Amino acid sequence: MTGQKPSIASLIDHTILKPDAVRDDILRLCEEAKRYNFASVCVNAYWAPLVARELAGSGVAACVVVGFPLGATSTEAKVAETAAAVRDGAREIDMVMNIGALRSGDSAAVEADIRRVVETAHVAGAIVKVILETALLTDEQKVAACLLAKAAGADFVKTSTGFAASGATTQDIALMRATVGPEMGVKASGGIRTLEDAQAMIAAGATRIGASASVKIAEAAG
Repeated sequence: MTGQKPSIASLIDHTILKPDAVRDDILRLCEEAKRYNFASVCVNAYWAPLVARELAGSGVAACVVVGFPLGATSTEAKVAETAAAVRDGAREIDMVMNIGALRSGDSAAVEADIRRVVETAHVAGAIVKVILETALLTDEQKVAACLLAKAAGADFVKTSTGFAASGATTQDIALMRATVGPEMGVKASGGIRTLEDAQAMIAAGATRIGASASVKIAEAAG
Protein backbone atom coordinates (compact mmCIF):
# COMPACT_ATOMS: atom_id res chain seq x y z
CA MET A 1 0.00 0.00 0.00
CA THR A 2 3.03 2.29 0.37
CA GLY A 3 3.06 5.03 -2.26
CA GLN A 4 -0.59 4.50 -3.17
CA LYS A 5 -2.09 7.62 -4.70
CA PRO A 6 -4.90 9.25 -2.71
CA SER A 7 -8.37 9.01 -4.16
CA ILE A 8 -9.61 12.06 -6.02
CA ALA A 9 -12.49 12.33 -3.54
CA SER A 10 -10.03 12.72 -0.66
CA LEU A 11 -8.55 15.80 -2.39
CA ILE A 12 -11.87 17.63 -2.85
CA ASP A 13 -13.20 20.52 -0.81
CA HIS A 14 -16.97 20.08 -1.22
CA THR A 15 -18.05 23.68 -1.60
CA ILE A 16 -21.14 25.85 -1.37
CA LEU A 17 -20.60 29.59 -1.16
CA LYS A 18 -23.75 30.87 -2.86
CA PRO A 19 -25.48 33.61 -0.86
CA ASP A 20 -28.85 31.90 -1.28
CA ALA A 21 -27.74 28.55 0.19
CA VAL A 22 -30.09 27.35 2.93
CA ARG A 23 -29.70 25.02 5.90
CA ASP A 24 -30.88 21.96 3.97
CA ASP A 25 -28.23 22.61 1.31
CA ILE A 26 -25.53 22.69 3.97
CA LEU A 27 -26.79 19.50 5.62
CA ARG A 28 -26.85 17.74 2.24
CA LEU A 29 -23.24 18.78 1.58
CA CYS A 30 -22.15 17.42 4.94
CA GLU A 31 -23.86 14.09 4.32
CA GLU A 32 -22.30 13.82 0.86
CA ALA A 33 -18.88 14.72 2.24
CA LYS A 34 -19.09 11.94 4.81
CA ARG A 35 -20.35 9.45 2.23
CA TYR A 36 -17.58 10.14 -0.28
CA ASN A 37 -14.83 11.01 2.23
CA PHE A 38 -14.12 14.44 0.80
CA ALA A 39 -11.32 16.49 2.37
CA SER A 40 -13.58 19.23 3.68
CA VAL A 41 -16.86 21.07 3.40
CA CYS A 42 -16.18 24.71 2.49
CA VAL A 43 -18.81 27.28 3.49
CA ASN A 44 -19.39 30.88 4.49
CA ALA A 45 -18.76 31.63 8.15
CA TYR A 46 -22.39 31.68 9.27
CA TRP A 47 -22.61 27.94 8.62
CA ALA A 48 -19.38 27.00 10.44
CA PRO A 49 -20.96 25.80 13.72
CA LEU A 50 -23.49 23.64 11.87
CA VAL A 51 -20.86 22.12 9.58
CA ALA A 52 -18.46 21.44 12.45
CA ARG A 53 -21.22 19.65 14.39
CA GLU A 54 -22.33 17.61 11.39
CA LEU A 55 -18.78 16.55 10.51
CA ALA A 56 -17.56 15.84 14.06
CA GLY A 57 -15.68 12.54 14.18
CA SER A 58 -15.96 11.95 10.43
CA GLY A 59 -12.43 12.92 9.40
CA VAL A 60 -13.87 15.56 7.05
CA ALA A 61 -12.76 19.09 7.97
CA ALA A 62 -14.92 22.19 8.26
CA CYS A 63 -13.49 24.88 5.98
CA VAL A 64 -14.50 28.55 6.15
CA VAL A 65 -13.77 31.42 3.76
CA VAL A 66 -12.34 34.70 5.10
CA GLY A 67 -12.28 38.12 3.42
CA PHE A 68 -14.55 36.58 0.83
CA PRO A 69 -14.97 37.18 -2.07
CA LEU A 70 -13.08 40.46 -2.63
CA GLY A 71 -10.14 40.27 -0.23
CA ALA A 72 -10.42 44.01 0.38
CA THR A 73 -11.54 44.01 4.01
CA SER A 74 -9.07 45.17 6.65
CA THR A 75 -6.54 42.79 8.11
CA GLU A 76 -8.23 43.26 11.48
CA ALA A 77 -11.52 42.09 9.99
CA LYS A 78 -9.86 39.03 8.44
CA VAL A 79 -8.19 38.16 11.73
CA ALA A 80 -11.49 38.50 13.58
CA GLU A 81 -13.24 36.31 10.98
CA THR A 82 -10.49 33.71 11.33
CA ALA A 83 -10.64 33.70 15.12
CA ALA A 84 -14.42 33.27 15.04
CA ALA A 85 -14.23 30.51 12.43
CA VAL A 86 -11.72 28.42 14.36
CA ARG A 87 -13.69 28.98 17.56
CA ASP A 88 -16.73 27.65 15.71
CA GLY A 89 -14.87 24.51 14.64
CA ALA A 90 -13.20 25.36 11.32
CA ARG A 91 -9.95 23.50 10.73
CA GLU A 92 -9.23 25.05 7.35
CA ILE A 93 -9.36 28.73 6.38
CA ASP A 94 -9.54 29.86 2.75
CA MET A 95 -8.64 33.57 2.84
CA VAL A 96 -8.76 35.97 -0.07
CA MET A 97 -5.53 37.88 -0.51
CA ASN A 98 -5.63 41.67 -0.72
CA ILE A 99 -5.74 41.71 -4.52
CA GLY A 100 -5.73 45.48 -4.89
CA ALA A 101 -2.69 45.84 -2.65
CA LEU A 102 -0.81 43.25 -4.68
CA ARG A 103 -1.73 44.94 -7.97
CA SER A 104 -0.56 48.24 -6.45
CA GLY A 105 2.84 46.75 -5.66
CA ASP A 106 2.36 46.91 -1.88
CA SER A 107 3.99 43.58 -1.12
CA ALA A 108 4.55 44.33 2.56
CA ALA A 109 0.82 44.88 3.14
CA VAL A 110 -0.08 41.67 1.31
CA GLU A 111 2.40 39.59 3.28
CA ALA A 112 1.38 41.13 6.62
CA ASP A 113 -2.31 40.52 5.85
CA ILE A 114 -1.66 36.84 5.16
CA ARG A 115 0.73 36.42 8.08
CA ARG A 116 -1.77 37.72 10.63
CA VAL A 117 -4.43 35.29 9.43
CA VAL A 118 -1.93 32.41 9.36
CA GLU A 119 -0.78 33.12 12.91
CA THR A 120 -4.38 33.23 14.18
CA ALA A 121 -5.31 30.00 12.39
CA HIS A 122 -2.15 28.06 13.26
CA VAL A 123 -2.50 28.78 16.98
CA ALA A 124 -5.83 26.94 16.78
CA GLY A 125 -4.40 24.09 14.68
CA ALA A 126 -6.08 25.20 11.45
CA ILE A 127 -4.42 25.48 8.04
CA VAL A 128 -4.65 28.45 5.67
CA LYS A 129 -5.16 28.50 1.92
CA VAL A 130 -4.56 31.86 0.25
CA ILE A 131 -6.87 32.68 -2.67
CA LEU A 132 -5.01 34.69 -5.30
CA GLU A 133 -7.91 35.29 -7.74
CA THR A 134 -5.68 34.47 -10.68
CA ALA A 135 -8.14 35.84 -13.25
CA LEU A 136 -7.26 39.35 -12.05
CA LEU A 137 -3.46 38.94 -12.05
CA THR A 138 -0.63 38.83 -14.56
CA ASP A 139 1.73 35.87 -14.44
CA GLU A 140 4.31 38.07 -12.73
CA GLN A 141 1.73 39.04 -10.09
CA LYS A 142 0.74 35.39 -9.60
CA VAL A 143 4.37 34.49 -8.90
CA ALA A 144 4.72 37.41 -6.50
CA ALA A 145 1.52 36.42 -4.68
CA CYS A 146 2.69 32.82 -4.31
CA LEU A 147 6.03 33.90 -2.88
CA LEU A 148 4.37 36.28 -0.41
CA ALA A 149 1.94 33.57 0.75
CA LYS A 150 4.85 31.18 1.22
CA ALA A 151 6.90 33.77 3.11
CA ALA A 152 3.90 34.46 5.38
CA GLY A 153 3.67 30.79 6.36
CA ALA A 154 0.50 29.83 4.50
CA ASP A 155 -0.13 26.14 3.85
CA PHE A 156 -1.68 26.41 0.38
CA VAL A 157 -2.09 28.82 -2.48
CA LYS A 158 -5.43 28.66 -4.29
CA THR A 159 -6.46 29.95 -7.70
CA SER A 160 -9.91 31.45 -7.39
CA THR A 161 -13.02 32.37 -5.43
CA GLY A 162 -15.32 31.16 -8.18
CA PHE A 163 -16.81 34.65 -8.32
CA ALA A 164 -14.43 36.17 -10.91
CA ALA A 165 -14.78 36.00 -14.69
CA SER A 166 -12.78 32.77 -14.87
CA GLY A 167 -11.40 30.11 -12.56
CA ALA A 168 -8.59 27.60 -12.45
CA THR A 169 -6.44 26.76 -15.45
CA THR A 170 -3.79 24.08 -15.72
CA GLN A 171 -1.31 26.76 -16.78
CA ASP A 172 -1.88 28.68 -13.55
CA ILE A 173 -1.62 25.53 -11.44
CA ALA A 174 1.68 24.61 -13.10
CA LEU A 175 3.00 28.14 -12.53
CA MET A 176 1.92 28.16 -8.88
CA ARG A 177 3.44 24.72 -8.25
CA ALA A 178 6.72 25.73 -9.88
CA THR A 179 6.80 28.87 -7.75
CA VAL A 180 6.03 27.40 -4.32
CA GLY A 181 7.90 24.13 -4.78
CA PRO A 182 6.89 20.71 -3.47
CA GLU A 183 6.41 21.60 0.19
CA MET A 184 3.31 23.79 -0.14
CA GLY A 185 -0.21 22.83 -1.18
CA VAL A 186 -1.80 24.14 -4.38
CA LYS A 187 -5.59 24.26 -4.66
CA ALA A 188 -7.41 24.47 -7.98
CA SER A 189 -10.82 26.08 -7.67
CA GLY A 190 -13.31 27.63 -10.04
CA GLY A 191 -14.91 25.91 -13.02
CA ILE A 192 -13.88 22.34 -12.15
CA ARG A 193 -16.96 20.36 -13.12
CA THR A 194 -15.80 16.97 -14.43
CA LEU A 195 -13.44 14.16 -13.50
CA GLU A 196 -11.30 15.12 -16.48
CA ASP A 197 -11.06 18.70 -15.22
CA ALA A 198 -9.95 17.47 -11.79
CA GLN A 199 -7.43 15.01 -13.23
CA ALA A 200 -5.90 17.72 -15.41
CA MET A 201 -5.47 20.01 -12.42
CA ILE A 202 -3.86 17.25 -10.35
CA ALA A 203 -1.52 16.37 -13.21
CA ALA A 204 -0.50 20.05 -13.36
CA GLY A 205 0.40 20.05 -9.66
CA ALA A 206 -2.78 20.60 -7.64
CA THR A 207 -3.02 18.79 -4.30
CA ARG A 208 -6.53 19.99 -3.49
CA ILE A 209 -9.60 20.61 -5.66
CA GLY A 210 -12.41 23.01 -4.82
CA ALA A 211 -15.68 22.04 -6.45
CA SER A 212 -19.43 22.08 -6.12
CA ALA A 213 -19.72 19.22 -8.64
CA SER A 214 -17.84 17.01 -6.19
CA VAL A 215 -20.32 14.11 -6.19
CA LYS A 216 -20.33 13.94 -9.98
CA ILE A 217 -16.52 13.92 -10.00
CA ALA A 218 -16.26 11.29 -7.26
CA GLU A 219 -18.81 9.00 -8.91
CA ALA A 220 -17.07 9.30 -12.27
CA ALA A 221 -13.81 8.32 -10.58
CA GLY A 222 -15.47 5.17 -9.25
